[in-house]
Amino acid sequence: MTTKQERMDEFGRLLDILDELREKCPWDRKQTNESLRTNTIEETYELCDALIRDDRDDIKKELGDLLLHVIFYAKIASEKGDFDMGDVCKSLCDKLIYRHPHVFGDVNADTAHKVEQNWEQLKLKERGGNKTVLEGVPAALPSIVKAQRIQEKARNVGFDWERREQVWDKVEEELAELRLEIELMDDDRIEDEFGDFLFSMINAARLYKINPDNALERTNRKFIRRFNYLESQTIEKGRPLKEMSLAEMDAIWDEAKRKGL
Repeated sequence: MTTKQERMDEFGRLLDILDELREKCPWDRKQTNESLRTNTIEETYELCDALIRDDRDDIKKELGDLLLHVIFYAKIASEKGDFDMGDVCKSLCDKLIYRHPHVFGDVNADTAHKVEQNWEQLKLKERGGNKTVLEGVPAALPSIVKAQRIQEKARNVGFDWERREQVWDKVEEELAELRLEIELMDDDRIEDEFGDFLFSMINAARLYKINPDNALERTNRKFIRRFNYLESQTIEKGRPLKEMSLAEMDAIWDEAKRKGL
């Protein structure tokens, strides 16, 4: 671990290195906000993957890659005379202090839920901030994450069930409506009701302290492990998957489950 001064020194060194790259490297010199944007998305997902795997070395590496993008955008802005990295840090510090009056002021918020409620109310009061409760939910968020954020924001202003068990009535209601539309074979309505059902399940996940995106990713990885095992076993037997019956594949799948894959 490093001291605070060492951290400050390394951050200053990083800024100096980027300044030099921007001046002397042809690739770095030609980058713009738009050219970096898709790479930033990729780096964010790579960090998420490292976090899910809890790989400390990769987390450190991917945090560095993402930090590079942050200071790169600030560097581009400084060249335009808009703002620089110091302005970014100052803006963030001011926001953190303003939104934590229970730490830096005299507001009482002794639970995480109260902190979240205060946070949302303060965002609505900020100059140039959100004018409505849901305005701060980015339109480009992946659908599962977006649904989760929408529900959390609604909860913070009191729009929620009194008891979490009540959500299951909604889940069953949405499932029944989905089944009805499937029977009627109306593709547009089926998609609409399927979305409602998923939204209700994400609500249930929220109420039971489950991150739906993490839960689904765990299942994705589990499926990949078991399917890879299934495929490896068929290769050993010299038979293509498409020539096997579902019963034969299920037997190998169950074997993978017994092995803890």
